[in-house]
Amino acid sequence: CNTSGKGGGGVIHAGTSAGGGGFMQMQERHECWAYHRKGIVIRPTKMTTMFADTILIVFISVCTALLAEGITWVLVYRTAKYKSLKAEVEKQSKKLEKKKETITESAGRQQKKKIERQEEKLKNNNRDLSMVRMKSMFAIGFCFTALMGMFNSIFDGRVVAKLPFVPLSYIQGLSHRNLLGEDFTDCSFIFLYILCTMSIRQNIQKMLGLAPSRAATKQAGGFLGPPPQAAKFS
Repeated sequence: CNTSGKGGGGVIHAGTSAGGGGFMQMQERHECWAYHRKGIVIRPTKMTTMFADTILIVFISVCTALLAEGITWVLVYRTAKYKSLKAEVEKQSKKLEKKKETITESAGRQQKKKIERQEEKLKNNNRDLSMVRMKSMFAIGFCFTALMGMFNSIFDGRVVAKLPFVPLSYIQGLSHRNLLGEDFTDCSFIFLYILCTMSIRQNIQKMLGLAPSRAATKQAGGFLGPPPQAAKFS
C-alpha cells in the first residue's frame, strides 16, 4: 500500500506491489496494519469500491424481490379467490393446449368455434387474475418509491459498474443517469438495479413455485403478441 499526506498522516491506497513476491506482499500488509493503528485512513481503489457497490446492488435486488413476493403473498397468493382463479386458468390452459395439438386445418367450423369460446373464457379468467393482483402492485409501488428515493440519494453520481458494451442512445439516459463524463460504459445505480431485478425476481418466483405454468404462459401470449396459433382459428 502507498501512503500520502503531510505531517506523518495521510491516506493509504490499498493495492499490491509490482514485484517482490509473497514476502513483499506480507510486508506491505503488515505496514498497512501499522498505519491503520496509527489512525491513517485506508482508502480502497476505484475498482474495489465499484466491485463492492455491484455486490451491494445485487444484494439489494434480492432483498427487494423477496419483499415484493412477500407483500404479494400476503395480499394475493394466499387468498381463496386467487387460488381458485389460478387453478381454473391452469386447467383451461392445459385443456386448450391439448385440443390445439390435435386439431387440423380441415377441422369443422363447429370445432373451431368451440376453441374460440374456450380462448375467450381463458382470456376473461386471466383478466380477473390480473385484477386480483392489482392491489399488491399498488402496495409494492408505494414501498419501492420510498426505497428508490433512499437508494438514489446514496448512489447518486457514483459509477457502480462498467458495462461491456455501449448502450443504445435511447437507453443512455438511464444507464448513465446522473454520472459525470462521456464514458457511456459507466453504469448508474438505477440501470444495474433494474437489470438485476428483472432477472432475479423471475427466478425467485420459480424457486418459490409462484410463477405461472408453461401452459398458462403459452396460452396467455404475453405482452408481445396474441396467443400462439390463435390466428389459425380466427
